[in-house]
Formats: sequence, structure tokens, C-alpha cells
Amino acid sequence: MDADKPAPLRVDAETAIILREAYHKIEALYRGDHYSLYNYVRAVVGKIARVDTFYVGFLQGTSRVRYPYGYDSGKFDEPDTHNFGPSGQTAWLLKHRQTYRFAYDNGAVLQAGHMFGDSKRVSADVVTVPLFRPAPSGDGQLFGMISMHSYEPDTYDDNVVRAFEWLAGVVARVLTREVEDRDALRRLPAGDDTPNQLTSDHVMEYLAHRIGTLREIAGEAMAEPEAASPVVQGYLTRLVQAAEQIQSELIEMMLETDLGPEQRYASLTKAQQGVAVLLVDGLDNDQLAAELGISLNTVKTHLSAILKKYQMTTRAQVADDIRKYLAR
Repeated sequence: MDADKPAPLRVDAETAIILREAYHKIEALYRGDHYSLYNYVRAVVGKIARVDTFYVGFLQGTSRVRYPYGYDSGKFDEPDTHNFGPSGQTAWLLKHRQTYRFAYDNGAVLQAGHMFGDSKRVSADVVTVPLFRPAPSGDGQLFGMISMHSYEPDTYDDNVVRAFEWLAGVVARVLTREVEDRDALRRLPAGDDTPNQLTSDHVMEYLAHRIGTLREIAGEAMAEPEAASPVVQGYLTRLVQAAEQIQSELIEMMLETDLGPEQRYASLTKAQQGVAVLLVDGLDNDQLAAELGISLNTVKTHLSAILKKYQMTTRAQVADDIRKYLAR
């Protein structure tokens, strides 16, 4: 027997067929389309077991979890962000680095943290799987979680849990490959050595564009014969007007941002910008030199020029100002 060959996943034959089909569809259809990916994974799990509540969360910073996808009893929950405490499910995952099951403690950890789904009903069975990506330490970095809940007890047996863990692994690899692909593209020479950072400007522009798409759909619906009813026309008109108003407000909100950090950052040369952005990560001079492939003396020269242009005395002050620029 080949010692390097992974052990077969211990699921029943019907579940294996479902997972195999899911793998091929995920690889072919859902790279880059995260919402559809999460929606599809929920549907796949629903073929194997009852799923009343389903959510996907990602760690950010030291105490926040952002939830871009949530579902409960046939309805999609609005995306949300929560700070997690020392006793809830997120803290448990960070400590134990393994799947959490309701049966471990009769849901005690679940009750100690943020609740999901219908607040009037209590989950009677839960499986939450941590998502890992490769890390230099070799242990893997826990960057998120996928969770499914049932309002009926004893819903998730070992077969279901193993299948869910396998699917979570596929999702983690898809998301990790996207990050790796972006990093690979950034390494290509393109005449600009400034790191490609996502800013609030990008987010605002994206939202304005997507809301514009919704407005166009509503406008097209107004022209359909089936929407001739005055009541329907009234609702669609209000939807179009609301979308137009939101687009306008988004643009004006962008005008209210503090331009100081942006102007100071723009005053730097490209090489200085590359150093300045890395200050946000807390790199020391030796690490900056290694990361940028330049000498220690060059790093010191750049830092001196940056402090002079920013009229600041410490690199920590510059790092705080750079954070404001990147979050604009």
C-alpha cells in the first residue's frame, strides 16, 4: 500500500457521489464568484442533511469576524460584522483548531457567542468547520469558518460532518488559490512597484456600479406587460429612485473623506511608497530590506525622506497615517 496515498474519506456511497459532482462544479463555475460559491455549498450540504441556518465568516484583525453570507429558514440574512469574545465559538475554534460540534458541550460554546438564525428558536444541532490556508509556520492560518445549524436534534452524524469538512476544505483551497494568483500577478514587472491595496474608494465605486445594475433591472421590469399594474409600477419606481439616491449619496460620501493622508502619500516617490506601505505591517529595517530587495542603507534613506515629507518624528505615526490612506 502506498504510504503517501491519503486515506479514503469515510462517507457513504451516495454522499461520495454528491461530493464528487460538487467538486467538479465548484472548480468549473465558482472561482471568483464567492456569493454563488457559498450558496452552492449550502445547497450541496442540503442534499445530505437538513440545514436550517448556514453562514460563512472570516476573521479580520484581532477581534472581528465579518459574515458575507448568511441563510436562515429559506431567507438570506444581511451581511454583518461582530466582535468576538473569549468564550464563544470563534474563540473556541482559534484555541482548538478543529471542527466544533453541538454534541461536544450540548451547545454551551454556541450559546456563549453571537447567535445566528431565528432569535426565537435555538439551534439543536450545529457543525462549524474552521477554514485554514498555508502559513510559514507550517500549522496553517485559521482565516474563517463555515457553519450549519439545525433546529432538530441529532441531525448531523459522522457521515454528514466528514462531508461538510471535505466541502469546507474545497472552499478554503479555492479562496487560497485566488489570493495566491493575485500575489503571483503582483510579482510581474509592470512599471509600478506599489502594492495593490483595496481601498474604500474601490468599495464605493463597486457598490455604485452594482446598485446601478439593480436600477437597470428594475427599469427593464417596468417595461414588461406583466408589470403594468399601478401598484407594481409604483414599487418599481420607488426602487429605481432609491437606487439613484444611494448612488448619488455614495459619490458625495467619497468627497467627505480626509484628503490629508492621500496627499501625503502621493508626495512620496514610488520607491518610498513601497517602504511606507510595509510600515503598516510593522516591519523593521532588516525586514524591509529583505522584502524589497534593497540595501539597509537605502531603506534608511527612504525612511528619512518619508519622515521629512510627512513632518513626523516616528515611523509609527507614519504607519497610522498610511492606514488612514489605505482605508479611505
